[in-house]
Amino acid sequence: MSNDLKILLLVLNCTMLGLGTVGGPLVMRLYFLKGGRGVWISSFLETAGWPVMILPLAISYLYRRRKEGSGTKLFFIKSPMVLASVVIGLLTGVDDFLYAYAVDRLPISTLSLLISTHLAFTAAFAFLLVKHKFTYFSINSIFCLTFGAVVLALHTSSDRPANESKGQYLLGFFMTLAASALYGFVLPAIELTYKKAKQTITYSLVMEMQMVMSFSATVFCIIGMLFHKDFKAIPREASEFELGQSTYYVIIVWSAIFWQFFFMGVVGVIFSASSLLSGIIIAAMLPVTESLAVVFYHEKFQVEKAVALALSLWGSLYYIYGEYQESNKKKKNQASETEIA
Repeated sequence: MSNDLKILLLVLNCTMLGLGTVGGPLVMRLYFLKGGRGVWISSFLETAGWPVMILPLAISYLYRRRKEGSGTKLFFIKSPMVLASVVIGLLTGVDDFLYAYAVDRLPISTLSLLISTHLAFTAAFAFLLVKHKFTYFSINSIFCLTFGAVVLALHTSSDRPANESKGQYLLGFFMTLAASALYGFVLPAIELTYKKAKQTITYSLVMEMQMVMSFSATVFCIIGMLFHKDFKAIPREASEFELGQSTYYVIIVWSAIFWQFFFMGVVGVIFSASSLLSGIIIAAMLPVTESLAVVFYHEKFQVEKAVALALSLWGSLYYIYGEYQESNKKKKNQASETEIA
């Protein structure tokens, strides 16, 4: 793959990840604010858009077939990667449920600040799984993000919705941290799967993996919906939705689209760069999501949120700067080795 194509893919995936990171939670919160109550329904929508990937995969296959003839493989993915993708997909399904429950209970501005802690979890699991070393910058970033979450935890009553008990709010708070920790594990796990694969990693293979992961997560959520009898509840929810029945289905469709952007962007950025860059982009979109939540949903923005936001931004920027420094060091070392050789 040429450098120009790699850069184009990275920009495309960063754009999709940014759109999904901002649009996904905002549309999901709108569903809950206007009368939606299905946590499993929202979980399902996070990965239900997986059939969208069939189109680019089909185009890729037809393009290869023109060049290689009738012996062209339909799929690149092999059994070990299928198994790894299914396991990661099931973990993603659990994460979907934790996240959807949190969106139902917490204002998006608070939720976004808590989700930013996933960068700290990503750094920890990247160290354990793919041997990404801790640096002064990453440790400082983890401290800032953790302290920001503590600041919010000490002021849980300030933005609790009027119709919600303190117990429900706190459960949403800890569900968010659990979702953040689990996804902090998933990102390096995907990168580890790439490293351990005994085959060439191409963008088509990455999309195939994402399709398997999303399908597995969707099946997990469908089982939850069946036990909770959510399929029967959808028509009733649509008829009682505050913005109207047609708007209900529009919101559901856009929710699935935005979340598919998110997941396709994540695996694409990991393929083009690293799991850490995907974590950085998600954290960097924090102020955008927070600002839009305050503007559109009139959420409160108290002093403690401003402090937590400042700490999150500082931690994220410090992390980005640290990664930039490490990248420059590696390039210099590689250049020195080349000169010596």
